Amino acid sequence: MAHHEVPDIYNRLWTPQHEPVLAVSSGDTISFDVRDAGDGQLEDYQNGTPVPASDPARSYPLRGPVMVHGAEPGDVLEIEPLEFAPLGWGFTASRPGAGLLPEDFSEPFAYKWDLSTGPTAAFLDVATVPVRPFLGVLACTPATVDPLPVMPPGNFGGNMDIRDLVVGTKIFLPVSLPGARLMFGDPHAAQGDGEVCVTAIEAPMSGALKVTLHKGRSIPSPQFQTAGQLRPGIEDQGYYATTGVGPDLHEAARNALRHMIEHMCFTYRIEPQEAYLLSSVIVDLKISEVVDKPNWIVSAYLPLSMMNL
Repeated sequence: MAHHEVPDIYNRLWTPQHEPVLAVSSGDTISFDVRDAGDGQLEDYQNGTPVPASDPARSYPLRGPVMVHGAEPGDVLEIEPLEFAPLGWGFTASRPGAGLLPEDFSEPFAYKWDLSTGPTAAFLDVATVPVRPFLGVLACTPATVDPLPVMPPGNFGGNMDIRDLVVGTKIFLPVSLPGARLMFGDPHAAQGDGEVCVTAIEAPMSGALKVTLHKGRSIPSPQFQTAGQLRPGIEDQGYYATTGVGPDLHEAARNALRHMIEHMCFTYRIEPQEAYLLSSVIVDLKISEVVDKPNWIVSAYLPLSMMNL
């Protein structure tokens, strides 16, 4: 077992053509700093000012590829996060044409978070959000001929944005190429299930991972095992939930979110754009019912422990 520092090199596509930045063995650990998904373009943003135009070509800077000795297609690579620490600031933003409700929110809007004050971060005077950092993008490079963008995810993993891939969780990734070609990035300080406005608290981060290779085991898509309760302490004061009902799960999710935004605006006296961003960080979308066709139910859960009321 050995420890390695990941070199300060970034790539922005899934392709076998990237030059490897590091080679490790099963059981080794790696440490790194990783830029936010916007590559620092909102670091100087001030709340309440116009959202500056961004360069899409700079989006999703990823670390890697990290080669794993002995990894072959059909193997499984286990990733165990050991440490994640946001580096002082973060942002949540909506942009035209993106997110779950692009027709409802057609103008860009952003909120910059102060992550330098401890284990929580404030959203206006409305919510206090526990910091639960994780990597939004994590995968072994897929066996693709043509380069693939970081979005969307696939059966190989990638831009999964699963909020429970925190320290203590074990993540299992299918290996598609010799050496595995592990890549990762898109660090988040906190996120709700669904990441509904297309951003979480996007924040630069330092971290460390343990890499373990499993031979003789194959999986069709990423899997993970949590260490215990998903979010201890957050459920103590219960939830307020809204629902969306209909024959289309995507539209049911959109309606559940719309109803949650209406509730948050009425109850906490915030603007719809603010409620949309806050929902992306703390509201969880859940499939509540899929057996009574033709209608299904999606619920949006707001944890009351985070709300300042």
